[in-house]
Amino acid sequence: MPRCSWCSDDPLYITYHDQEWGVPQRDPQVLFELLLLEAFQAGLSWITVLKKRERYREVLFGFDVQRLAALTDEYIEETLMQDPGIIRNRLKLQAVRKNAQAWLKLEDPAALLWSFVGGAPKINHFSERGQVPAVTAEAEAMSKALKKAGFTFVGPTICYAYMQATGMVMDHTLDCDRYVQLTSR
Repeated sequence: MPRCSWCSDDPLYITYHDQEWGVPQRDPQVLFELLLLEAFQAGLSWITVLKKRERYREVLFGFDVQRLAALTDEYIEETLMQDPGIIRNRLKLQAVRKNAQAWLKLEDPAALLWSFVGGAPKINHFSERGQVPAVTAEAEAMSKALKKAGFTFVGPTICYAYMQATGMVMDHTLDCDRYVQLTSR
């Protein structure tokens, strides 16, 4: 099956590309998980995060927003910072708590996030990877709003990658089988 050129031959990457990336997601729990994972990805490759995703699910209580909002400094330092199965970046781990607390203050997180694309997936028609932007006006607006709401690690590049991952924008290229599958729904 033809795939986007960014998708390597790693089975984990293929599964992610074929089943998750670009699929419209409105479940608040999944949206929250992906927002945190995108923050962990900052400065790293996405495959690095994907390989650690199951461990994150274990040590971050299945991305339970209530439990993460209540994380203690002790848990961050003595458990998370010592765990070789995750990315041990103190600022990113502290952002988990801060972002969970900010998430809980939002009235309807899914509606807010989807509002930046007018509530429906924005279907792009890029023929090659080089045409796909790293940042858009919508991602900049999302970043600004999330920062104002108290989130961290939500710059415009992270927000655009998040929009792609959650299907808010559909950036599978025209030569990818997923483009046809997702646009013919």
